[in-house]
Amino acid sequence: MRIIGLDYGTKTVGVAVSDALGLTAQGVETITRKEENKLRQTLARIEAIIEEYEVTKIVVGLPKNMNNTLGERAEACKDFADKLERRTGIPVVMWDERLSTVSAEHVLIESGVRRENRKAVIDKIAACVILQSYLDYIANNNAGEQ
Repeated sequence: MRIIGLDYGTKTVGVAVSDALGLTAQGVETITRKEENKLRQTLARIEAIIEEYEVTKIVVGLPKNMNNTLGERAEACKDFADKLERRTGIPVVMWDERLSTVSAEHVLIESGVRRENRKAVIDKIAACVILQSYLDYIANNNAGEQ
């Protein structure tokens, strides 16, 4: 039972997948989107990853404002999640991703990744942060389901 985590952005989608036990998140790739309003290729690539890793749940980062409201980006993420759930038939969970990119940036800095190289992997690392946060929540709340 693997879970995929997605950091959906206007130009890229960061992708992470959990291990088979649902304990840790590993970065898979960053999908580059050719146009913001066209999702066909992006959804097809995500479907291929879902099939490859035998994913049973999808977690999409929800970029809430710091005051807990939803802005334009959050609404776009919700629309993306709806399309993804309809297309794959796999349940999608929206997960608060506030500061995930900031956390990813700190991870990369602490790992010694040079500034010019961070941009290529920041979204994949942000997807890891989102997914790991969700996995930790599940483990800490003994929800039993993933």
